[in-house]
Amino acid sequence: MCDDFTEQDNEKFRQAGGQFNRRDFSKLSVAAVVSLCFGGLANASAVLSTELTESEVDVPMQNGVSDSYFVHPAKGQYPGILLWPDIRGLRPAFKAMARRLAAEGYAVLVVNPFYRDAKAPVVSPGEQFSDPKVRERLIPFYRNLNHQASMSDARDYIAFIDKQSAVDTTRKIGTAGYCMGGPLIMRTAGAVPTRVGAAASFHGGGLVTEESDSPHLLIANSPAHVLHAIAENDDERFPSVKHDLAKAYKAAGVPAEIEVYKGTLHGWCPPDSSVYNEQQAEKAWARMLALFKTALV
Repeated sequence: MCDDFTEQDNEKFRQAGGQFNRRDFSKLSVAAVVSLCFGGLANASAVLSTELTESEVDVPMQNGVSDSYFVHPAKGQYPGILLWPDIRGLRPAFKAMARRLAAEGYAVLVVNPFYRDAKAPVVSPGEQFSDPKVRERLIPFYRNLNHQASMSDARDYIAFIDKQSAVDTTRKIGTAGYCMGGPLIMRTAGAVPTRVGAAASFHGGGLVTEESDSPHLLIANSPAHVLHAIAENDDERFPSVKHDLAKAYKAAGVPAEIEVYKGTLHGWCPPDSSVYNEQQAEKAWARMLALFKTALV
């Protein structure tokens, strides 16, 4: 999870001329956001040409209604994907990422994880978690998304996905999460083990804790194949996490790809992040696509 230590690292990166601070994301058009999301992708033109159907949807939950975003190819049925955003929540960058994923042949639901407290977006264009006022606003939202709440939410989101005509329910569901979404993909896999076939975490925080509800304790509950893409500075602070995860997956007999991405800082994947690392974000994206292709059968 983002905290003061990761923000100190990120601020050093920005002061040293970090790549994304040369662009003012708040001034980018939707088309520009999409362009950033596709980066140097070799088949970007073919993917961008895929006709998509997208909509703002209200997902009925045990604790209210989650205003979310659903996108899929215009024709046919596809595996469902539950996409958990980072702590800045559902916003244009994640909608663009969802469109990119949908164009690869998936029906993608990006959720507002903070629906209990506020409608999306919960940040304004250009706002970063490094701003103390932003952190003060978002941390209480995050704390309300505790273990019990997120397990309940995962069940409700997957139930919604399975009711959509664009979803092929004969195929397993995938889930992906960023930052605080790391624990959420593990809880999703544990909450609905018969439906989730693959789970991908990018610079996830709080994956292994000493609490009785630590996400890693759910590993034995789910057969989902897993990807953990770990930020280098997260690994420097918590070097044992990768080993604890590997041990738990091995004991459960669950395939898992766990890698520390060199030269990355916590938050490097979303294209509106101040520490966005395009080369490593593209690598992580490619590994997620490979996971979904093989595990969502």
